[in-house]
Amino acid sequence: MDLPKKLYENRPDSATTQVQMLTRYKAWANALTFKTVMQLPMDEVIKERQTNFKSIIQTLNHVYVIDDIFKAHLTGNTHSYTSRNTDHPPTLDTLWRATVLMDDWYIELSDRLSADELQETILFTFVGGGDGAMTREQILLHIVNHGTYHRGFVSDMLHQTTARFETNDLPVFLRDVWTKNIKTNA
Repeated sequence: MDLPKKLYENRPDSATTQVQMLTRYKAWANALTFKTVMQLPMDEVIKERQTNFKSIIQTLNHVYVIDDIFKAHLTGNTHSYTSRNTDHPPTLDTLWRATVLMDDWYIELSDRLSADELQETILFTFVGGGDGAMTREQILLHIVNHGTYHRGFVSDMLHQTTARFETNDLPVFLRDVWTKNIKTNA
């Protein structure tokens, strides 16, 4: 499986913001995670485990749902979610394709937002109720951190299988992708 092209297209120059780097990190880490998960037998992907979202696929679906909810907040649209996950996840392949599109959208957003736009406050209502207010930058940082948090749960579940997978930590991304490509594109 190839890494998503958005990681390498339209790379910001050395003056890039942390948000641009982090949205690319999220896409890269998601790609590595899905690459491993897609090599597992499906019974391991859907197997119920003692974890918050019960399975690998439900955990990955939760990350997608939250990304989609905050995309709606950022675009001023409404979403149809009534909880932070769906009762039934899509197929793994469908979820992977949707995740790539979502990661591409967040990368493109981070590339086009100005410093002033990043500081604009977005008002929204939490799925569980209550008012929320975050800057665009805070929302972008949240979706990156939220994805990292739940990939940690997926990594734990992967350790319960025979899967072996590549490290998807930020320092590895910086070394192997971010810095390497800055030198290559200079």
